[in-house]
Amino acid sequence: MGASGGFPIDLILFGMIAAFLVLRLKSILGKRTGYERPPQPIQPRAVPAAPAPVQAAPAQPAPATHRTVPESVSALGQTLARMQTIDRNFEPGAFLDGAEKAFQIIVHAFAAGDRGTLRPLLGNETWNAFDLAITEREKAGQTHVTEVRAMHGVSIETAELTGTVASIGVRIVSDQVNMTQTRSGQVITGTDAVTEITDLWTFERDLAQPNPIWHLVAARSA
Repeated sequence: MGASGGFPIDLILFGMIAAFLVLRLKSILGKRTGYERPPQPIQPRAVPAAPAPVQAAPAQPAPATHRTVPESVSALGQTLARMQTIDRNFEPGAFLDGAEKAFQIIVHAFAAGDRGTLRPLLGNETWNAFDLAITEREKAGQTHVTEVRAMHGVSIETAELTGTVASIGVRIVSDQVNMTQTRSGQVITGTDAVTEITDLWTFERDLAQPNPIWHLVAARSA
């Protein structure tokens, strides 16, 4: 310690040294070194992605109607071949396609009493029978319901050629709802249940004429 009664210079020097060391350490500790990890910004919590919407399975197309064309070497096939010699545009497969479409048009037109649609597609006798049935239904105040739910098979069963007039019998197998109702909705004949029905329809056409329409000349259920 310094002289008696004098200012304690040694204490001042120690204090200055201590202050210097504190400032030095502070300047060193306050610096960032290359090994330190910089502070990371706060990351927002990841939101789980919404599950992909479940895609509905594509609608399955209706099964194709099974069509049966006679073998070319068969008696039916040979008759059909003779028809082709008269009308080069005649083709059995295309005929069956048209017969299936005509079937659906005719059964729905008959149920609706649509005479305008029916008349060009029917032979004279068939037209008279259909027209009479529709007239009697209208007089009685009845309605006929026919729905073709599915077509299973269309096949050529018979074929005849008289001169240039061709006649082809077609077997048509379909699922139908078929019934006749009164004004009050009471079912008189048929049922609202789906029923498999086999129809035998005969179409006729003069192959030498330009009119390509085959007329329905006979119709019955098997």
